[in-house]
Amino acid sequence: MGLEAARTRLIESLRHEIRDRRVLSAIACVPRELFVSPDYYYAAYEDMPLSIGFGQTISQPFIVALMTQALRLKGDEKVLELGTGSGYQTAILAKLAKRIVSIERIAKLAESAKQVLDKLGCTNVEIHTAVETLGWPGGAPYDAIIVTAGAPHIPEILLEQLTLGGRMVIPVGSRWEQDLLKVTKRKRKHLVKNLGGCRFVPLIGPGAWEE
Repeated sequence: MGLEAARTRLIESLRHEIRDRRVLSAIACVPRELFVSPDYYYAAYEDMPLSIGFGQTISQPFIVALMTQALRLKGDEKVLELGTGSGYQTAILAKLAKRIVSIERIAKLAESAKQVLDKLGCTNVEIHTAVETLGWPGGAPYDAIIVTAGAPHIPEILLEQLTLGGRMVIPVGSRWEQDLLKVTKRKRKHLVKNLGGCRFVPLIGPGAWEE
């Protein structure tokens, strides 16, 4: 099966559970094959995670779609992404929001992701190598935050960087298994919704897991 046919099949499969047409459209037009190694080119549109080296993965397309849909992006938001990885999720966000600030702790991944995103003309993205503090406080506040690594709990430092009424999607649990949580920031008690089980690499840094 060619890549175009595989992409069409993937989108049709995602339609069963993903209702946001803008998210489906973004996934349909972002070439996932550019974000995977040549060894996995043939599997670019399989609904599965793939290795990108350094112990990291490019997420399963369904999880990318689910997390992105949960952010409820309209097009005028500033979004913080923790875990640039291959840059695939970043490219999806770039089509759906006004500005993306993406953080990656592995410098070589950050650089390769930037090259692909530049090639695709994603001019509304800035990528930074992670510092000691989780997130990127200098760019706060953010309308939405997406975390593509699993945390032991919801980090307070990230909630502080979120606007009132803003949404954060984050995997929370152990180093090996998590629940995908959508957190809506409120003045008093934040609204938390469980979107289901997932498996992500650990989120490293103060307020999360130690290296």
